[in-house]
Amino acid sequence: MKMKTGVEQSVYAVLLLNMLPDGAVLHSEEISRQIGASPTYFQKLLRKMGSAELITSVPGTKGGFKLKQPPEDIRVYDIYVAIEGHQSIYTPSGIFEGMLELDDEDDQCILGSLMDEAEDSWKSVLKRETIASLTEKLQMEQYSSHMAVLRKWLDEKMVV
Repeated sequence: MKMKTGVEQSVYAVLLLNMLPDGAVLHSEEISRQIGASPTYFQKLLRKMGSAELITSVPGTKGGFKLKQPPEDIRVYDIYVAIEGHQSIYTPSGIFEGMLELDDEDDQCILGSLMDEAEDSWKSVLKRETIASLTEKLQMEQYSSHMAVLRKWLDEKMVV
């Protein structure tokens, strides 16, 4: 399984929005430029996250985007689902049934239960991490000089 870049871009965009002070917003063009996303494609990601009620847009010349929920309530899994949907990472194609010439719908593909378990584990990890917990990790010493540069950029680009 390979996660699409849109999920990664969306998580980092939400992290940027979490760094904004109360009342401030950030233009989509600035966010897309900072995370290296195509502005057109990034607009689609923003619409999906808005529909999922993770972020909200503020219209007008001093408008932009901000978080709609507290960072403690936004799980990485929520962002994944907003961008990718609820589809399973594995869908049996019938090879198992064909190999054994099975007719009974009750006979489950043996790989299916393994993949279900793997998917449950993967979802569990994404559900336990929130934007708040990722933001905490950004405060680690190893990122301090880089965060100072990012905060300076944010101070210049945000709209209050």
